[in-house]
Amino acid sequence: MKGSLESDGQVRVGCGCDERKKDGHESRGEHYDKEAHTRIPEIRYAGTSQLFRVQLRKFREGDRAMKIHQILSDKGSEAWSIGPEASVFQALELMAEKEIGALLVIQDDRLIGILSERDYARKVILSGRGSRDTKVRDIMSAEPCCIRPDQTIDDAMALMTNKRIRHLPVLDDGKLSGIITIGDVVKAKIADQEFVIQQLENYITS
Repeated sequence: MKGSLESDGQVRVGCGCDERKKDGHESRGEHYDKEAHTRIPEIRYAGTSQLFRVQLRKFREGDRAMKIHQILSDKGSEAWSIGPEASVFQALELMAEKEIGALLVIQDDRLIGILSERDYARKVILSGRGSRDTKVRDIMSAEPCCIRPDQTIDDAMALMTNKRIRHLPVLDDGKLSGIITIGDVVKAKIADQEFVIQQLENYITS
């Protein structure tokens, strides 16, 4: 797909390979990115030779979209956990101390569940249980949904929306790499869109 930014401020999109403006300036074209092994659309301002390449990942979701490992690189891979035999009260103390909303439940270096504030509210408070007498394993969400580092933020957002969850452990070949929250995903999505807007504004005003 190729496009040109016309003088009226609108982007024209088309599929032609050799289309040109009558004034002789190219309005469409593409550049081959050797590193990404893909063709990247180029946008040329009508009537000038000024060139602004917009990477494919910024206009079309795909394998160039922001990845989960990029979120972890920014926030870190630290993830707090607790054992299944600990009491819910101990889990709440840890969550309060670290100011987090969920804990990974680890047994024998293996992820077996996740315990969130929602689990506590629904399975302890509303059930009339006591947090000191209830084990983590009794209310945790077993076999939690996970995501890989090479998946995109859109994959994470779709999974969180469909499963109605707010936390996603990140597993790389079965090994825990960290955890991301809905807040992390939304923040990354906004930053990605702001980057595109900034680049377009810089191009238009240059």
